[in-house]
Amino acid sequence: MHYYAIQVKTRGEEKYINLYRALYPGRPVELYFPKRELVIRRQGALIPGTPAIFPGYIFLEVENTGDIRQYQWEFRRTEGFFRFLKSNQNICALQDKDLEVALHFIKKVGPVAGKSRVYFNENSRIVVVDGPLMGLEGKIIKVDKRKGRAKIKLDLYDDSFSLDLAFEVIEPASTSQQRR
Repeated sequence: MHYYAIQVKTRGEEKYINLYRALYPGRPVELYFPKRELVIRRQGALIPGTPAIFPGYIFLEVENTGDIRQYQWEFRRTEGFFRFLKSNQNICALQDKDLEVALHFIKKVGPVAGKSRVYFNENSRIVVVDGPLMGLEGKIIKVDKRKGRAKIKLDLYDDSFSLDLAFEVIEPASTSQQRR
């Protein structure tokens, strides 16, 4: 399988996917738009939401590299399309670190990244037990215990950005066993 990234109108990713599927049904192309669960506090009220992990980007999965050339004009003609990555003239499949990051959220985590389960060790360092943060410990740049969020830094096609992922604190097994 080969994976590609396309840039579409931000906050129009789901509309683009639905429109493409309606215009070209039965194409052997999988479209992915990873999201994350977050609780946002607005005017004192907690509002659950599912913002995009990669705002403005959709990932494509095709069987072989020739398929992308065959369907590229369909993607380009669909309303909301901006460009293929790296560029429309140089369409490149995701590779190395870019592919690793995309597959982490597409395959391991699923369509919506929920809360990770974590605890803090004796040095106040975060330890991830399971969830979307698993495997991304080295990319965590800031932890906000009060909000239950970890800010991670991701790289995609030579561009760096940061995003927050939610977590819930659990008690480590060793501490709960000592109390008994």
